[in-house]
Amino acid sequence: MDTSGDSHQILRLLDNALEARFESFDRRHETAFRIFNGFYEGYPDLVVDLYAQTLVIYNYAATPQEESSINLVFKYLRDKLPWLQAVILKTRKAPSLQARRGTYLMGNNTNQRVREHGLWYAIDMLLNQDASLYLDTRNLRQWAIKNLADKSVLNTFAYTGSLGVAAFGGGATRVVQVDLRRKYLNIAKKSYKYNGFPINNADFKVSDFFSSINHYKRAGELFDCVFLDPPIFSKTKKGTIDMVSNSHRVINKVRPLVGDGGYLVVINNALFLSGADFMQILENMCSAGYLSIEALIPVPPDITGYSITKTGDPPVDPSPFNHPTKIVILRVRRKAV
Repeated sequence: MDTSGDSHQILRLLDNALEARFESFDRRHETAFRIFNGFYEGYPDLVVDLYAQTLVIYNYAATPQEESSINLVFKYLRDKLPWLQAVILKTRKAPSLQARRGTYLMGNNTNQRVREHGLWYAIDMLLNQDASLYLDTRNLRQWAIKNLADKSVLNTFAYTGSLGVAAFGGGATRVVQVDLRRKYLNIAKKSYKYNGFPINNADFKVSDFFSSINHYKRAGELFDCVFLDPPIFSKTKKGTIDMVSNSHRVINKVRPLVGDGGYLVVINNALFLSGADFMQILENMCSAGYLSIEALIPVPPDITGYSITKTGDPPVDPSPFNHPTKIVILRVRRKAV
């Protein structure tokens, strides 16, 4: 945030953003959405998210900013949203890990959960540099609720398990959540408890992605739906994930685990991979006839910006997707035995 900039500009932009999102506010203040996305709405150093009654301010400035610039935004939004119970500041370029994960400017909210599409999601807003629930996949969680009744689901790179929670909420018969860190899956278990879902500890797998996939392949296990939401790049002794240059490899890695007619849901967050290039990769993979593109899931407008608020575009054109978070539903057909 440029402390020498025009304070009236940011307040005007915030005011427009609040007006555009007026209908997103729920009466009981239980939901979560992005209040302001400065990357697309005119102030790239600032992003503001709302999680129930807790506000999360992200400062993306290249250098640490004077306290007065943050206070300007904090006081303005506190006055506009007087029901807030807590405000967290995450300074993304700060030298200390604690500042990057967040510090409280107001309150100390211990009731950390949000309600979305009728389901509760546990969150831990100081867990990481994000707030532990990805708002850009909200529509995908809704898709899971509507389409995965009576299905078996594998959620790879589960993190805090929100996609699996949505699948269970939609009536899935079994959901396996796989992540490398137990503390993330423990948050998923909290979500299960909030929703009254049964917890089968065997379906919460603390495991490396490659190890878990190989395990299920050896066991000959198939799922009706596999979620694939990997990091853009990751390299371990077990293997490498590169969603810019080699996304087809990780997709092919999990495809054998999808039953005939099942879904393979892929999320590619690579900012500098164009939508057209990603679609070309997918179309090439579909050419053999064993994969087909069923649907593209759009990112919600509070993330992309609205027609009345949007002033900027991503650095690379994401079309036919509407955001660099590119979400595609693939159908899998298996070879006849």
